Parts: sequence; C-alpha cells; structure tokens
Amino acid sequence: MRSKIFVSTQLGFYYVRGETQVNPCIFMLDTHSIVISNLSKHYRGTSQDALRAINLKISSGEVFGLLGPNGAGKTTFFSILCGLIYPSDGEVSLAGMSIASNLKSIKQIIGVVPQEIALYPTLSGEDNLLFIGRMYGLKGTKLKERVQSCLDDFGFDQNRRQAVKNYSGGMKRKINLIAGILHQPKVLLLDEPTVGIDVHARKEILAQLRQLNQQEGTTIIYTSHHMEEAEQFCDRVAIIDEGQLITTGVPETMVSVANCRSLEELFLQHTGKKIRD
Repeated sequence: MRSKIFVSTQLGFYYVRGETQVNPCIFMLDTHSIVISNLSKHYRGTSQDALRAINLKISSGEVFGLLGPNGAGKTTFFSILCGLIYPSDGEVSLAGMSIASNLKSIKQIIGVVPQEIALYPTLSGEDNLLFIGRMYGLKGTKLKERVQSCLDDFGFDQNRRQAVKNYSGGMKRKINLIAGILHQPKVLLLDEPTVGIDVHARKEILAQLRQLNQQEGTTIIYTSHHMEEAEQFCDRVAIIDEGQLITTGVPETMVSVANCRSLEELFLQHTGKKIRD
C-alpha cells in the first residue's frame, strides 16, 4: 500500500528532500479536491434513480477507485463530474469551484480517459496527439515536445508514426491515456483504463499512472472491474450499487475489518454474485 501524507496548512504544496531523491509529499487544507454533496440523478422514463444521494470527499493527490457492477451508476457519476450531464439534485465542487457555475474553468484542469478508444484510426498515434493537444490549447514547440516526451515515456518508437488502426490493444490504450494527460490535468478521470489488454501493457500503464500521481500530485479517479488491480493501485475505494454508495475506505482496512480475504470477496459480499448485464 503506498503511503501519502495529508497535513493541514495554509501554504499548499511542498516538496520534502529524501536521502536519494526529491519525493513530492502533498500537504493540504482540510478542504478537498472534490466534494460531492447529496448527488442524485434520475433519467426520465425510468423507475429507479441512477444515483441516489451520494456524499463523497476525494482529497487532492489521492488515487480513488469507484467500484461497482454493471448498471451501478459509475458512468453517470463520471458523466456528471466532467460536465456531460447535469444532476437531478445535489452539487459537485472541484478545487473549490462548483461544476454548475464554473464548468468552463473546471474543464481546463481535468483530463478524461474514456473506456472506448477515442482516437482517429487512420491517423498515427503521434498525429492524433498533436491534433488533440491543439484542442487543449497547446501549440508550437511546447506541444511537439510534450507529445514526444509522453510517447517516449510510454515506450513508443517508430510505431508512433503508424496508423492507430494497426496498433495492438495495449498500444491503443496507451495512446488513449496519453490523450487525456497531454495538458497535465490536476484531476484525471479514468474509466476502465486497462480493460481488454494483456498483463504487460496493464502493468506499464499503471506504473505510468503511479508516476503521474506521485511526481505531479495528480488526483486520479478510476473505475475498474479488476479488483486485485484496484486493491493495489488505489489509496481509497468506494463501492456503489444501484446508484447508492455502499461503503468507502482504504482497501486493506476494509478487507481486514470485514474479515475477507480480498477486495473481490468484499465486493461480492456487498453486491451479490448475480451476473449483471
């Protein structure tokens, strides 16, 4: 389990020099990066709320996992956080700004990586990133250097100039992820970032995300059906089902308190073993 220090202070971010390297430790106010209050969503024509009175606080610099079976409300939750849909009730604030009244400003500091591959298949990975980077407002030498740096970090060589349609599943996932972090967001929303890829690509993506979190202090909110991965990757997790928040906490502690052998066992204990569509 990775350790992280949270201390109340008026002065924001500090860096503490270790014996062999400079390690970023996050010191923060009692306020939170993301505060979700009584969040509810009801879609017209349905009998059940997609989200029901969710209350949650996610600290700056935290890796937070949102876990739930299909239809639990994860997609609705993410869609509200990035401003694609409006809640029926409740409020979401990010870095002290309300999504309802400051969405334009919030979009400048968040990154979104959808489960679907959101790339142009006939363009190369490099050209996709150059195009997306311009949409973020990056340009010129800064944009080119940022794209090349990210491609280097994720292990792309000459294949960065090949069409995305010819990429393996893992390569597509990596470019999809880079597209969401080009503008160095303060908050990164990840919807199943490692779905459908092999263990090597998954390990590499998670390593890059850990580095992003630890070195840049990026707050990460992440959904996954890989319980073992979430248990190892997340500082805290929340389990939701049928639109309701069931439980939240540090994975290791939650598993221990419930006398379970793993997060997966705890998850099944709360959500049942019935197969969901």
